[in-house]
Amino acid sequence: MLNIVIFGAPGSGKGTQSARIVEKYGLNHISTGDVLRAEIKNGTELGKTAKGYIDNGQLIPDALMIDILASVFDSLKDSKGVIFDGFPRTIAQADALKAMLKERGQEVSVMLDLEVPEDELMTRLIKRGQESGRADDNEETIKKRLVVYHSQTAPLIDWYKKDGTYRHINGLGTMDGIFADICKAIENI
Repeated sequence: MLNIVIFGAPGSGKGTQSARIVEKYGLNHISTGDVLRAEIKNGTELGKTAKGYIDNGQLIPDALMIDILASVFDSLKDSKGVIFDGFPRTIAQADALKAMLKERGQEVSVMLDLEVPEDELMTRLIKRGQESGRADDNEETIKKRLVVYHSQTAPLIDWYKKDGTYRHINGLGTMDGIFADICKAIENI
C-alpha cells in the first residue's frame, strides 16, 4: 500500500492536492476532521467518546484518535493506499501512527511537506474565508492557528527527515506545477 502523510500549515493546499492525488493514484483520503464527524454522526462507541471530549472543549486524546484512524484504516484493506490529512500533528501522534501501521505490516511511504511562506498563507486563508464563509478563516484566528502549527506541528519535519520519508514540496506556483512536484516525489519512492 502507498501511505502518504500530507503536511503543511493551514492554507498550504493540502485538501486541494489530496483530491488530485486520490484521483490520479486511486488512494483513499483520511481526513481526521471528516472521520470524527462521521463517527459522531453514526453514533459509534468511538464517536460517542470523541463527542464527550469535543462537547467539553477538550482535545481528543492521541490514543482515541489512533483507535479511530485504525478502525478507518482497517476498513480500507483492499485499498491501494491512503492519504493521512490532518494527522499526525505532533511527534507523539507520529510515533503512534508509525506503531499502528507497523502492527498491520504497513508504513508511511512518504511525507509530503507543502511549504508556503506565512504572508501567502495569510492571503490564501483570508480569501478562502471571504469565498466560503468559514468562520475560522479570519486574521486573528489564522494567526493563532499558525502559532500552534509552528510550535506543535512543524517539529514533525525533523522527525520525518530522521525517518527518511520527508519530501519538501514548494507550495508556491500553479496548482499543476505543485502537483507535478508531488507526483515526482511519489513516483521516486
